[in-house]
Amino acid sequence: MDLDVLNMFIIAGGTLAIPILAFVASFLLWPAALIKVYHWYWRRRLGMQVDYAEYEGYRFCYSHRGTPGTRPSVLMLHGFSAHKDMWLGVVKFLPKNVHLVCVDMPGHEGTTRTSAVDYSIEGQVKRINQFVKSIGLNKKPFHLIGTSMGGNVAGVYAARHPSDLCAVTLICPAGIEYPTESKFVQRLRELEKTQNSDADIPLIPSTPEEMEEMLKLCSYVRFKIPKQILQGLVDVRIPNNDFYRECFMELVGEKSRHSLQENMHLISTPLQVIWGKNDQVLDVSGASVLAKAIPGSQVHLLDNCGHSVVMERPRKSAQLIVDFIIAQQNAGINSNKKLS
Repeated sequence: MDLDVLNMFIIAGGTLAIPILAFVASFLLWPAALIKVYHWYWRRRLGMQVDYAEYEGYRFCYSHRGTPGTRPSVLMLHGFSAHKDMWLGVVKFLPKNVHLVCVDMPGHEGTTRTSAVDYSIEGQVKRINQFVKSIGLNKKPFHLIGTSMGGNVAGVYAARHPSDLCAVTLICPAGIEYPTESKFVQRLRELEKTQNSDADIPLIPSTPEEMEEMLKLCSYVRFKIPKQILQGLVDVRIPNNDFYRECFMELVGEKSRHSLQENMHLISTPLQVIWGKNDQVLDVSGASVLAKAIPGSQVHLLDNCGHSVVMERPRKSAQLIVDFIIAQQNAGINSNKKLS
């Protein structure tokens, strides 16, 4: 073989080997960094841009795509200890002509971390209202979506600020008195009896093994996740675990524990409820509580799905949300026709 040709193959092979070796090294040595790169890549691919908004010195971090148009804008509120990127799987299946906003909840990821008063449901509703004002999202009614803790916040927001919204979607929301207690709630009651403030909380893992158990608790689908990735997920969370514990204690405290239950009778906005039938964190029986309290609400119970609905069934979640948005638009058009 010609020496120049041989050198070309060697150079080409070396060029390809560098990114492969870098990936392998990141996977083995810096899995937390690889996870962050993964989120960055998907945000970029889906056209989601990260931005910041301030309200009287308080900073919100959020991602967004598109601009307000004929369809209502959509604001998404994530669950406890998650962040705005948890919605990327759903965003992938939402129309590109819909204006989307995913915000980091108070104290989470890039949003300002202050004090416990902001982490109660009332505090979070107040902060989200400030965020809405800071980016002008309330110039016309928007669609609010929340899951778990974010679902609790979204429901109370709908009760307090109905004029801001055209519709609200609650995905396995917290804050209800569930007719049937979940495995997770039963575990919390056991911890409550011990009165041990240092007891391990299943949603705040500090080892790969605890992370694996949390994923089993939250998901019906059993994902086979390499230990390196589990370690990376833990590494990302550990620096925030003190905050997560403080936030969690506010959420299960007397003022926030049943906040959605206490406010749901005030919800007049069209309501959609989505719940996994196999939810072990917040029992699916909560859906019947909402349906009974808010006549006309749409309820969708998903087979073979746990608490992490937006990650286990992103395509189905997106389809249900889009169908609901279209149904509300059509209802508005028909209503206007009748009035004219």
